[in-house]
Amino acid sequence: MSETRNAPIQAIDGRQRSGTVEPGGRSGAPLGWVWLAAWPVTAVFVLSNAATPLYVLWQRDIGFSKGTLTVVFAFYILGLIGSLLASGVLSDRIGRKPVLLPALLLALAACLIFATATTVAALIVARLFTGIAVGAVVSAGMAAVTDVAGPERKRIAALLASCAMVFGAGLGPLLAGVISETLPAPTVTAFVVEAVLLLTAVLAVLRMPLRRPAAPAKGAWVRVPGVPRGNGPQLALGIAVFAPGITATSFVLSLGPSLLSGLLGTTSRIVAGVMAFVMFLAATGVQFAVQRLDRRTILTAGAVSTTLSMTTLIVAVHTSSVPLLIVSALLAGAGQGMGQLGGLSLLNSSVPPQRLAEANAALNVGGYVPAGLLPVSAGYLSDAVGLTSGATVFGAVLMGLAVIGGLVVLTSRRQATEPA
Repeated sequence: MSETRNAPIQAIDGRQRSGTVEPGGRSGAPLGWVWLAAWPVTAVFVLSNAATPLYVLWQRDIGFSKGTLTVVFAFYILGLIGSLLASGVLSDRIGRKPVLLPALLLALAACLIFATATTVAALIVARLFTGIAVGAVVSAGMAAVTDVAGPERKRIAALLASCAMVFGAGLGPLLAGVISETLPAPTVTAFVVEAVLLLTAVLAVLRMPLRRPAAPAKGAWVRVPGVPRGNGPQLALGIAVFAPGITATSFVLSLGPSLLSGLLGTTSRIVAGVMAFVMFLAATGVQFAVQRLDRRTILTAGAVSTTLSMTTLIVAVHTSSVPLLIVSALLAGAGQGMGQLGGLSLLNSSVPPQRLAEANAALNVGGYVPAGLLPVSAGYLSDAVGLTSGATVFGAVLMGLAVIGGLVVLTSRRQATEPA
């Protein structure tokens, strides 16, 4: 009798200390825990874009150009990519919590630096810390959602992890924009609110039913993340569509406020925040709308959406149209959302759990490298030749990349034919 009574206690204790389910075993934690596991992803991504509507305030108080603004944004990408070189491998080897908790603490430090920033250097450090935290979350955090969900709910895990990312990315600028227009000390208050959200995420991670990896992969601890042999085609298909999509949304985040305030004559930070929010709301909603379609259709639609976004962007800057700029942002969000869902779904369905965080990191490296380089180039080009010409060149280049991504998907075979 005593052994019978003790067994469940040991199982529960084991789940809290080291996990949910064995790979290929029975279902994971209750569905509520799957949703809660996605919350740290949302909370960190709120921080990732919370600074977007506040840059105009820092530009006014500190004084720096559009080129410098995109450099500040690029340090976020630099921190993110640097983090991805290690966080995915670390997470697969030592577990999700030991990677997520330090990332959340670094995000809290970024909040403190943002709230007290008086120089460009401080903004760069805060963005760098934010990028490192985001890199850890997109690898360890998104893999944690899959781990908690268990092998029988990989589809819902991919959907929730992807939607948590884009919803947080959109919620951040909306909150910051509203706070900056309605409350005192906007650059302080916005990051105090975000710090509270991050503290709740810390509590969620501490209680999350995760297991330590039973058979971690071998190799270098810091390396360019990749996927197991045979999964390269799935990774390539995801990057082909996800990279142009996230580059489009990165442009809106980095230079969207400048377009609104400079070229289009709109100075409201709420408008800048709402534009970013609806962009990522579109990225969230479209994933629920297309989740039952096959992956090739999702990825092709993502490439088409990004192409249309860049076409609309070029028309918007030449006609000084705020509505068209918002349409461009919505299409960019939809393109990123579908590329992200298709890519994550391909990896979730084919990569073993002990390499999943690294595979997620590889997908994001492939997406964030052009998302860092192209908007920075567009920012400096805009300083040299004007915002209209800079945005036009950027739109044309990214449109070409999106078309190529769509053609890559259309020429693929079985890798993208199953439902997401």
